[in-house]
Amino acid sequence: METAVESPVLTLREAAAYVRRTPRAMYNMRNRRTGPASFRAEGRVVYRLDALNRWLADQEARDSRSNPALDPTKQAPEPRRAKRRPQQLAA
Repeated sequence: METAVESPVLTLREAAAYVRRTPRAMYNMRNRRTGPASFRAEGRVVYRLDALNRWLADQEARDSRSNPALDPTKQAPEPRRAKRRPQQLAA
């Protein structure tokens, strides 16, 4: 009995479906260099599955809802700045 081996490389459409984005959004992130690591193989943009998982984990770590250290409600408030009074003209 043969088992299907899952490819460690996904096409642009497959990667977009994997991270729940549109192919256009993936294309834009690639051009802005803000998305997961990708490369061209035989003229096609492809993504490694482990790169997609790392990118998702990085996105999760940057979110304050997932990372308690980034929760703004748990940080001390910034000190208030004193209001500057206009200088009185010398008489």
